[in-house]
Amino acid sequence: MQGLLRVLVAGVVAAVGVAGCGAPGPAPAESAAAPTTTAPAGVAPARTGVPELQVEAVASGLSHVWDIGFLPDGEALVTERGGRIALLSGIGPGATDRDVNADLSDVYVRGEGGLMGMVVHPDFAESRRFTTCQTHMEKGTATDVRLVTWELSADGTSATRVADPLVGGLPINSSGRHSGCRPTIAPDGSLFVGTGDTARATVAQDLNSLGGKVLHVDLDTGGPAPGNPFADAQNPAQRLIWTYGHRNVQGVAVRPGSGEIYTAEHGPRTDDEVNRLEPGANYGWDPSQGGRVGGYDESVPMTDLQRFPDAVPAMWSSGSPVEAISGAAFLSGPQWGDLDGALAVGALRGEKLVLMTIGPNGAVADVSTPAPLDGTFGRLRAVRLGPDGALYVSTSNGDDDQVLRVTPI
Repeated sequence: MQGLLRVLVAGVVAAVGVAGCGAPGPAPAESAAAPTTTAPAGVAPARTGVPELQVEAVASGLSHVWDIGFLPDGEALVTERGGRIALLSGIGPGATDRDVNADLSDVYVRGEGGLMGMVVHPDFAESRRFTTCQTHMEKGTATDVRLVTWELSADGTSATRVADPLVGGLPINSSGRHSGCRPTIAPDGSLFVGTGDTARATVAQDLNSLGGKVLHVDLDTGGPAPGNPFADAQNPAQRLIWTYGHRNVQGVAVRPGSGEIYTAEHGPRTDDEVNRLEPGANYGWDPSQGGRVGGYDESVPMTDLQRFPDAVPAMWSSGSPVEAISGAAFLSGPQWGDLDGALAVGALRGEKLVLMTIGPNGAVADVSTPAPLDGTFGRLRAVRLGPDGALYVSTSNGDDDQVLRVTPI
């Protein structure tokens, strides 16, 4: 597949030259159009075969962009781990960004923690609401990881909290390690949230803890979503759990047409995993070895089938070395040709985009790395499919980070 993929170098150079905080360049037509659930008329027609890919810089001059959320008017919100929400003027090359004035003084920014994942509510056109996942502190002391719902002002200049927390009490490590935290909207409007185990040995297997889990939450109330496998549990935290036994979930994606949930998860020294979720299932991470060892034993398998014979094996595993996979999204639309339905996963350590073809049984059947996104832009974190059918990817290098637009040509 790599031989069939290329980047339009001149287009990328031109886009980078006008992106960021300088004067805006002309935005493409789709950046001003309201998002739809299908690709707009301007998207390339159906094709067969594997398309070549074009990569353009939408905006630059950013820092550790954790997530991207698309607004109905063609603008986009981004979260930066250091504690900043920015509003992009569009989703085409040459977009500018401006601060959204929001009180983020209680965000605990350390290590892997800070302002992390975000979702724009399905009813944003009426409610102006979006939800972030962030590490929280009180009087300078780390207290928890929480989901906070915000309302964006009509002019986009500020945001105020309307639910703080929507969900609280997710465990936190004062080092920031394994903070998670990726939310994604399901087709029915409920919220799936991938969390981290905070590098504590017993958390992932503890059904009274929200760490090392995928949660399934009512976006309006913060309570358990309908159909949760532990809905009748005595402990309120357990009622939110969809799956458990995870190490550090960084990507959550809904497979089009099936509603199946896939996650991208960091392994220790080996075996990053892509998992397909089954409600109530255990995914087998237990660095406590059943409570028999002290500390955080990362030599155990990511999915320990000897200790947990009923644990769900990964759909894909990186082996060694790990890629530190992050955000994930399914490509969707006839313009993607043979890539329609492929899972796109960003890699931090690997500094690449990985494309995974899903077989009839739901397992990953083929893996490839498009050359234009292999070591070209550094660490890749957010991966979201835009309303225009393009794939949007963020860099997380800490210096002059970008939002990139990837399209088939």
